[in-house]
Amino acid sequence: MTNKWYHIFLLDKEADKTDAKLRFRVRWGSNIVAFNVGFRVDVSKWSTETQRCKNNSTHGKKKVMASVINREINRYEEAAEEIWAIYDRDNITPTKEQFKNDFLKLVRGKEDINKQEEDTFWEIYNKFTREMGMQNSWSEATYKKFNTLKNHLQAYNDEISLDKLDENGLSMFVAYLRDEAGLRNSTIAKQLGFLKWFLRWATTKGYNIKQDFVSFSPKLKTSEKKVIFLEWDELMKIYNFEFPKNKAYLERVRDVFCFCCFTSLRYSDVYNLKWSNVSDDNITITTIKTADSLTIELNDYSKSIIDKYKNIHYPDNKVLPVITNQKMNEYIKELGFVCGIDTPINITYYKGNQRIDEVHPKYELLGTHSGRRTFICNALMLGISPEIVMKWTGHSDYKSMKPYIDIADSAKKEAMKLFNKK
Repeated sequence: MTNKWYHIFLLDKEADKTDAKLRFRVRWGSNIVAFNVGFRVDVSKWSTETQRCKNNSTHGKKKVMASVINREINRYEEAAEEIWAIYDRDNITPTKEQFKNDFLKLVRGKEDINKQEEDTFWEIYNKFTREMGMQNSWSEATYKKFNTLKNHLQAYNDEISLDKLDENGLSMFVAYLRDEAGLRNSTIAKQLGFLKWFLRWATTKGYNIKQDFVSFSPKLKTSEKKVIFLEWDELMKIYNFEFPKNKAYLERVRDVFCFCCFTSLRYSDVYNLKWSNVSDDNITITTIKTADSLTIELNDYSKSIIDKYKNIHYPDNKVLPVITNQKMNEYIKELGFVCGIDTPINITYYKGNQRIDEVHPKYELLGTHSGRRTFICNALMLGISPEIVMKWTGHSDYKSMKPYIDIADSAKKEAMKLFNKK
């Protein structure tokens, strides 16, 4: 028996880079194995016809001569031919793992084989989160998002491998998220986005050879996310509410929440707000999420909340009695219920092709981030220009502000109808 096998040297191109990793790919039957040759090649100096670097050219930051790279290409080819000659002689059709081990043993030595075997899918995934987390200064929330993806992948197939994440494998993962995990389409799209980030990294690092993820784009019908915020009269109702004695604990939650509504601060920033950030007329902070340096002027409402707590000392010189985000979200819903913030809100989302419409009282949809949204929507509806609002919030472009601007425009249109009295 003679095995039919094919090989190719190709460049693993990356966006915005003029050079690329040189890879050696071998295929027989339905099996494909790829190896990193160990050089970066300038794309313009590579000949796809000869599968070699162009003569007398240099490559990469180290200016490696073409002759050096081409000799390594010859060595890889000769090693593969030698191994396949043995397989043919012994009438063997190898598995991917067998060929990989035999090839690496011949080309790189035993040490590299052991290294290859250590890199399981989960070890590669953990390397990704460590490296990307450090490079991009991930927040705890981002680490949690990628841990959630890891949990979904493990539940889908604990023995998953990069080879299995071809178009069929990706489609099956989406089906699992939809049918077994019960996720909404919008959530599935986010999980896919995180997975593609990992696969791009794994490809760049030479772990992944499957390129199906690049063009994989399943049709996931979604609806526009509804912006939940407090109308001005609802905000005033909460701000002025007198709590009964058995609900006195909600007063501190109300004050922190309203402070966010009057300053645009995120939970992470109000949690870290210290007296050193506060002056008579403004607060100056460097935001936790985006590291923006912001100066936010104090208005009568935000100033009154600060004054209420100025003689109370909290740990780390903090300004306000901020509890955990989880507890805050829980109590804000209770706060809204007690204050009667119960306007029916229709929420539409999709699971697969199924459209689901739900009606919730507004208090069920409130959370810490509703404070920031409340500030933005009310500022725009009060006629403050988007440019000024963006200076307070730290938004860098109109794209992220557009949903709020649309709400303000809609409210202004409705308000104009008040002039239509007969």
